[in-house]
Amino acid sequence: MKLRIILLFLILNSIVDAQQNLQSTHVYFRDRLFETNRAEKYTGNSFLPVNESDYDIQKFIKDTTVQYYELYEVLYKKHIIEIKAKDCYLTFSPVIDLTYGTNVLDTGKFLYQNTRGFLVEGDLFKNFSFATTFHENQARFSRYENDYMLSRGEYYPTNTGYSQDNAVVPGAMRTKDFRYGAFDYAYALGYISYRPIKNLSLYVGNNQQFIGSGYRSVLLSDNSVGAPYFRVDYQISKKWSFNYLRTRNLNLIRKKYKTTVEAYYQPKGLAVNYLSYRASDKLHISLFEGAIWQMGDSLATKRANILFYNPIPFIATFLKDKTVFAIQGLNVNYVLNNYIRLYSQFALSSFNRKNFAFQIGSRFSDLFKIKSWMLQAEYNIVSPKMFEANFDRMSYSQYNLPLAHTKGAGFHEAIIRSSFEKYRFYADIKSVTYFLNHFSNKSLLPVVKNETIYNDIILLNQIEIGYRVNKKLNWCLFGNVLYRQQIGDLNQKTLVFQIGMKTGLINHYNDY
Repeated sequence: MKLRIILLFLILNSIVDAQQNLQSTHVYFRDRLFETNRAEKYTGNSFLPVNESDYDIQKFIKDTTVQYYELYEVLYKKHIIEIKAKDCYLTFSPVIDLTYGTNVLDTGKFLYQNTRGFLVEGDLFKNFSFATTFHENQARFSRYENDYMLSRGEYYPTNTGYSQDNAVVPGAMRTKDFRYGAFDYAYALGYISYRPIKNLSLYVGNNQQFIGSGYRSVLLSDNSVGAPYFRVDYQISKKWSFNYLRTRNLNLIRKKYKTTVEAYYQPKGLAVNYLSYRASDKLHISLFEGAIWQMGDSLATKRANILFYNPIPFIATFLKDKTVFAIQGLNVNYVLNNYIRLYSQFALSSFNRKNFAFQIGSRFSDLFKIKSWMLQAEYNIVSPKMFEANFDRMSYSQYNLPLAHTKGAGFHEAIIRSSFEKYRFYADIKSVTYFLNHFSNKSLLPVVKNETIYNDIILLNQIEIGYRVNKKLNWCLFGNVLYRQQIGDLNQKTLVFQIGMKTGLINHYNDY
């Protein structure tokens, strides 16, 4: 009987008039979303990903070139396979990243990324959509990337404590060793989207989330590994909206006792309540609470406190309880005019003014009235203890990676980005400068041993030039140069040249 009621509910609510596919949070698609030189400019609350149909994002990146052969039409504009039927639309495309490179300042082996996979998307009726993507990878990274990923590896219990093994790739998954200092890893991401009424959207999945209008986020970013989640987007009124997100996160620390081949990891929950007010057509102000809740210890998994599911913001903040660690924040997004967007974020942990994070930035579209020339300037500062809980295993992290800024905490950062595209040819330029302030790359790990503190300066500059074959999939042929120098306690230089072909759908940050 219950099944019949559910099916009837699905059928009756198929009157909603748009598909519910989510747009990738990859920086290429975020840049398109935040362009302000469009009549349909995005003035939402910056909780990403968003539905493609709500803001007609595909229209912004639509390829209008004329192709005289069906093969070129498919390669340049479409998915490889598209199946259309009544109340059904399915697509299939391969996912690739075939990159070859070298660090000319290192005598080690050549660098490479070998990714093969697929992307499947579907719309059923008018209010139900889904997507799934799978990636099989082998890769060898530069030394500074290796150091970062290995420092996030999983912990195994020993007679005297814990030992660390393997690595974790940002935006991907934990790894296994591969030949000659490389890594082997695979992962799958996906979601199901359902909109029963016009102002309510429901999602379940494990794809990445992002909050903000910047290149970084100090509230919640797509840096980490995708976690299973349930999300509700509710448009309360024309002025007010609410986002509800609950995820099951993991500390990569094996339990001491097991009943399977490998012991399970230590779970914890992330609860996000996000209330937004649209003050005008140009200004959006949002209140953020992100709370980590205990779901067990090194011996057993436990149910989360019932308040983990509470939708009222800041309840977790005022609890004097060792089973929860809360972050409070503010996100502001202001469209100054058709060419300039200003944005900012501010966050505290447990309302402690000594533990804070701050972001301010701007985006300029069609710079000097040159179409498709974008410039972004951003400044971030995060205090050393911002995302650390008193109990290490409750810190603001997932899979041993930061949930917010990819660098974690303890730094000032200045970012300049610029991009330009014409006739499918594009150029992306990025300059990142860090001033480390009592920084530790192990500050958010569940087990901290031999912690080293840095107060260095890091300079990172990257230029990528390429040809974007298919804008829908961000399929590119490219070449890039990356120069990174760390000055101070650790003196390290990296100069990498790479060429390759990729479908850019997921961010894998290496600018740390």
